[in-house]
Amino acid sequence: MYTININVMNLDLVKEVLNLMEEFNMDNKNSVYPHTIEGFKTWVSDQESPNQYSEDTETDWDGKENGRTAESMISTLLVHLNRYAKTYSKSAIAASEFSTQEEFIYLINLKSFGEMSKIDLIRKNIHEKPVGSLIINRLLKQGWIEQNDSTQDKRQKLIHITEKGLTVLEHQMNKIRQATQIVSGNLSYTEKMDLIRILNKLVKFHHPIYNRNIENRDLIETVYKEFSFEK
Repeated sequence: MYTININVMNLDLVKEVLNLMEEFNMDNKNSVYPHTIEGFKTWVSDQESPNQYSEDTETDWDGKENGRTAESMISTLLVHLNRYAKTYSKSAIAASEFSTQEEFIYLINLKSFGEMSKIDLIRKNIHEKPVGSLIINRLLKQGWIEQNDSTQDKRQKLIHITEKGLTVLEHQMNKIRQATQIVSGNLSYTEKMDLIRILNKLVKFHHPIYNRNIENRDLIETVYKEFSFEK
């Protein structure tokens, strides 16, 4: 049996950690970071990142000299990158049994995460219900997925990937992997890690908002006020 020698504990360090956790809770009222040890560690890491830009770290972008904001450029770049990625995805499924990239993405999610409800599968792919339902119906028609009653809740249907779905997915996986490598372009390993960290931070900001199902007519006004974007 082990005993703890209180006299050797660094009480000052414990106090600092508790104060830091309190600060984390205050800063994280809107759940930008998950309330877990990983969320706390990410928050601490972000606090250590430089918050001020010097002349050496400042960058240029199209339209900056005419008043175009960094936020506008970020939004545009994300849209453009998504479109570039879609062109490679289309190439990856050319001459295959897939009709759209969403079909193989749904199958990949089912293969990776196991069976789930229809609505969970749709929301995992950040789709609206009508769009997601059409994709699921096409997959059911192809026999790539099956839908069965939940053993825990008979009112709920659970979807899983079939052997036929696994086969058609595996047949195309080499080209899909090649497409994802091309999307990463000429980034170094360090740059890829930095990009993942930054994009994850954005996802952790937006996902809780998405889960609230705010009406489209109220979405921008609600989020804009809550996060005090007014300058």
